[in-house]
Amino acid sequence: MLYSSGTTGRPKGVRVTRPGAPLGTVSELFKRRVALHSIGRDTVYLSTAPLYHSAPLRYNAMVHRCGGMSVIMPRFDAEESLRLIERYRITHSQWVPTMFVRLLRLPESARTAYDLKSHRVAVHAAAPCPVEIKRQMLAWWGPIVYEYYSGTEGNGQTAISPQEWLSHPGSVGRPVFGNVHILSDTGAGCAPGETGLVYFEGGPRFEYFKDPEKTRSAYNAQGWSTLGDIGHVDAEGYLYLTDRQSHMIISGGVNIYPREVEDVLLMHPAVADVAVFGIPDAEFGETVQAAVQCVRDEDGAPRAVTAETLIAFCRERLAHLKCPRGIDFHDELPRHQTGKIYKEGLKAPYWTSVHKN
Repeated sequence: MLYSSGTTGRPKGVRVTRPGAPLGTVSELFKRRVALHSIGRDTVYLSTAPLYHSAPLRYNAMVHRCGGMSVIMPRFDAEESLRLIERYRITHSQWVPTMFVRLLRLPESARTAYDLKSHRVAVHAAAPCPVEIKRQMLAWWGPIVYEYYSGTEGNGQTAISPQEWLSHPGSVGRPVFGNVHILSDTGAGCAPGETGLVYFEGGPRFEYFKDPEKTRSAYNAQGWSTLGDIGHVDAEGYLYLTDRQSHMIISGGVNIYPREVEDVLLMHPAVADVAVFGIPDAEFGETVQAAVQCVRDEDGAPRAVTAETLIAFCRERLAHLKCPRGIDFHDELPRHQTGKIYKEGLKAPYWTSVHKN
């Protein structure tokens, strides 16, 4: 039994329906992933994330079962990953957007020092990738960057090739397993382009261990299941993720999605990592707050930048109501090694003081 990352609370045990098939049987999702990423006996796979998370564990098992070889990093280091690609002639790899940011922040001398010609397929998932970050990765590595959207629950999956992404920037693809539906707060279906809760239809059922209420809340009356993500589909059926439903900030009655603000702040050359969240506000209910980890220069010192500079940077690119009112600076943000940020700890001091009062 695998556990979710726990970024929105305690990690949840995910139990899937036992298929009852003979030993040796592989799932339909397994078959589609193998075909999607051309995994076989000649695959040399670089595993960059911890094996206790579902994606690295499942992909390593898949490569092993197909007769390929895995090279497993004990801990992610950006330059070390490039060295391993050269040393072991890596053909396939898997990443999260935070790793892309750290790769792009390497000095040019490090980025060009390694032979990456063997690298054919770089898969990424776990969190939506900022459009500009992915553009930069495609410019560097070429059209080998593939993306998918799924969860530990395994209730469905979308996928997108680099060629498709260039025509649909920001999308996480079309369904390759299960059908996607976007539903409004009332449960009605949303038209193309309208934002709502993302549901999968047709995937295997799952349940959260010892949490029947959580399990019930994941399903609607039609039996479709959701992971709690907000998004929309376009007229061609490509899915775009907006943010987690639980991360949404409501300020003065306006819905603000932190991911949009985070994507902007990540483009500032002084920012290595960022988390945006809502904090209490007497007038608006909530207001936007950011926590920032600065890039470290070669001497190890954090790059100098002020909160005012970063707020102004946002205001040049976003509506002012979406921009942070305040920014805290941290030596390191509490980010899971799978790339997901733990915002609850960052938010807690602000909300605790309100509850005490």
